[in-house]
Amino acid sequence: MTEERHSSLDLHDFHLHDSDGSGPQRRVVLRRAVWATVIVVLLLAAGGVRSLLARSALAREVAATTAEQEKIFVVTTSPRPSNRDQKLVLPGSLQGMVESPVYARTGGYLLRWHKDIGATVRKGDLLAEIDTPEIERQLDAAIAARDQATASLDLARSSVARWENLRKQDAVSQQELDERRSGFSQAEANLAAADANVKRLREQAGFNRLVAPFAGIITRRNVNVGDLIDPGNGGLARALFTVAQIDTLRVYVFVPQSFSRQVKVGQEVKITQQELVGREFVGKVARTAGALDPATRTLQVEVNTPNAAHLLMPGSYVQVAFPMTPGDALVVPTNTLMFRAEGPQAAVVNAQGKVNLKSIVIGENYGRAIQVINGLLATDRLIVNPPDSIAEGDSVIVRELRKKPTEPAADKSATEKGSATERAPAAGKVSGKEGDSK
Repeated sequence: MTEERHSSLDLHDFHLHDSDGSGPQRRVVLRRAVWATVIVVLLLAAGGVRSLLARSALAREVAATTAEQEKIFVVTTSPRPSNRDQKLVLPGSLQGMVESPVYARTGGYLLRWHKDIGATVRKGDLLAEIDTPEIERQLDAAIAARDQATASLDLARSSVARWENLRKQDAVSQQELDERRSGFSQAEANLAAADANVKRLREQAGFNRLVAPFAGIITRRNVNVGDLIDPGNGGLARALFTVAQIDTLRVYVFVPQSFSRQVKVGQEVKITQQELVGREFVGKVARTAGALDPATRTLQVEVNTPNAAHLLMPGSYVQVAFPMTPGDALVVPTNTLMFRAEGPQAAVVNAQGKVNLKSIVIGENYGRAIQVINGLLATDRLIVNPPDSIAEGDSVIVRELRKKPTEPAADKSATEKGSATERAPAAGKVSGKEGDSK
C-alpha cells in the first residue's frame, strides 16, 4: 500500500523497523517476556525448594518422634532373700479344750433345769432333773422279786440241812440230797440276779439327776420343762446340754505339705483375732497327726492356748502364725510377674538392655510379695509392671527413681509413688512403683 493510500485512508504509520532494520518495540516486549519468565521460574524453584525442605524437616521430625515412642522406659527391682521373721499364717476355729454333750441315761419328762447357757459350772453341779415314774415302779418290782429270792434261798438252805441229816441216817438216797443241794444253788443264783437287777434299776433311777461331767460353761441347752426325754445317745438333737472347758482352748489348723516338716511339737505360735485389734495370744503346738491327708496334702496340727481371762470364745475364727525358717527361695513383688500361656514368667533386663523372659516356679503368696522357688537369681533386674506387649529381646531403657531424703517416713511410699507418676513417660511408656525398685 502506498503512502498516498495511507494518507487517503487516514491511517497511522507504525514503524516496525528502524533505519537499521530492527524493531525497538519488539525488543522491549521480548525483554519483558524473558524477565517475566525468569521471575516465574525463580518463584517456582523457590517454592519447590521450600516444599522439599519442609517435607524433609517433617520426615526427620516424624522419624525422631517414632524412634522416641518406640523406646520402652521401665523401672526395675531385684529379688530379695526370704526374711528371718517369715511367718506362715493359716486360718482356724477355736474349740474348748474339752467339749461334751450331756445326754439322758433314763427316759421320762423333764421336771426342772437348773443351769442355762453361759452359766459357769463345777464338776458334779446339778444341771436338770427328770421325772421317771416307770423306773421307780420297776425298782419296786425288782425289790419284791429280790425278797422272794431271799425267802426261797432260806427254804432251800434249811431243806439241804435236813436232807443231809437224813442222809447220815441213810433215810434218803444220795440222789435226793443232790437235788436239794442243786435247788439251794439255784436259789443263791436267783438271789444274786435279783440283787443285780435292783442295783441296775437304782443306778438307772439315779440318772434322773443330770450333773456336769467337768468344770466349764454351758454353751447349749436344748430342753424345757415338760419335754419328753429319750434315753441314749441319739445325736446332738437329743443332747440336753453342751458343756465346754474354756480355760484352755485349742485350734486345729492344716499345714501345707511344703511347710509340714518345719512344724514341731512344743513350737510357739501367735494367735490373732480380727475383732481384738493389737492383741496377740501365745499358743503351743500340742500334737500333730504325723501323716498328711492324702486328699488335701496337709498336716493336721493341734495348737493349745491359755484363756484364763476368757477373752477368746470357742467357735471364733482366728489366724495362727507359724514361724518359718528361711530357705533358698527368693521373694519378689507381685507386680513383677506375668501370667501367660507358658505359665508364670518374669521380665529380666540383661546387661545389654535387652529383655529376657524367664519362666519361674511360684511358692507361697505373702500378699504384696510372692515367693519364687526356682527360675530367678538374686542379681536379676526385674521389670516392674511389665507391659502385656513386651517380648523376648525387646530393647528397654531403665529409669532410676530418685528418693527424697527429706520426706517423712510415714509419707515415704506415697511420695515415691507420686514421683514415679510425675516422671513417667508419655502413652506407650512403662513406669513402676518406687516401693519395689532399687
